[in-house]
Amino acid sequence: MDTAAVLPHVNASLNALSTILLVVGYGFIRAGRWKAHRAVMIGALAVSAAFLVSYLIYHATAPMLTFPGQGLIRPVYYTILFVHVVLAAGILPLVLLTVWRALRGRFDRHKAVARWTLPLWLCVTVSGVVVYLMLYQLYGSAA
Repeated sequence: MDTAAVLPHVNASLNALSTILLVVGYGFIRAGRWKAHRAVMIGALAVSAAFLVSYLIYHATAPMLTFPGQGLIRPVYYTILFVHVVLAAGILPLVLLTVWRALRGRFDRHKAVARWTLPLWLCVTVSGVVVYLMLYQLYGSAA
């Protein structure tokens, strides 16, 4: 299997699925359906963990790519990538803290940190898909 050819598509799909699950989970908790919220958020966590494993495998085996776009789109791409990387590096501890508080039944504290975790986690998943689209779909396969 050529990981450099396959895993970017897998990673983008996992990010997109995480986005969907996060939004659905948010909808469930807003509707007071906490059991459905818990199930969907566990799913989002599992999909994000699968993404992380796939992402690490990809970057351990694939060559370094450069963005092929030229002109004004180049700094736009690198700005989105920078924001994505910075938030992605910081989201894991925040997600783990949020989950830990829920598992301990500290829902008041869970809710307080989830107010920050959800939008940041969504920013990571959505920007990951945008980076993929720009790098592999809109501007061709990078070399």
